[in-house]
Amino acid sequence: MTVEAKTVLRLQFLARVVRKECRHHATTDQRLFGSGFTLMQANQLEADPDLAERVEAFVGRFGRLQDTVGDRLLPLLLVALGEKSSAAIDNLDRAERLGLLNSADEWMTMRSLRNQMVHEYVEDPVVLTSALQTGHAFVAALIATANKMVSEIERRGWA
Repeated sequence: MTVEAKTVLRLQFLARVVRKECRHHATTDQRLFGSGFTLMQANQLEADPDLAERVEAFVGRFGRLQDTVGDRLLPLLLVALGEKSSAAIDNLDRAERLGLLNSADEWMTMRSLRNQMVHEYVEDPVVLTSALQTGHAFVAALIATANKMVSEIERRGWA
């Protein structure tokens, strides 16, 4: 199967972006959760602009990496692999079958969590703390999924 040159160029670009986003997100994750993140810290966000910026960076990078991988890289990679790209949940199911993703359900949970982190940010420190801690627990899976897709691109000689 021959993949169009413009598709290969786009895959190369997205692979570079994803690698960078993974590095940045891992760094932000370490900076925010190096000594844990507690409800007491969540209650101090307004008084601690540095901590608030780390939280904002974590939430933003979590969402951006998930968007880049799930909404941009995955559909293009599926097309390059000769699969049909369709609705997000169908793409996730296909990616799970192809071994590019551990679990479509887990991905959808991460997606919902991302939305919760964004929308609960200002309202409820208890919900925010729980969402951030859960997000932290998903970082390894998110980065592993991104790396699987980049590795597939490299394995196929498209990088």
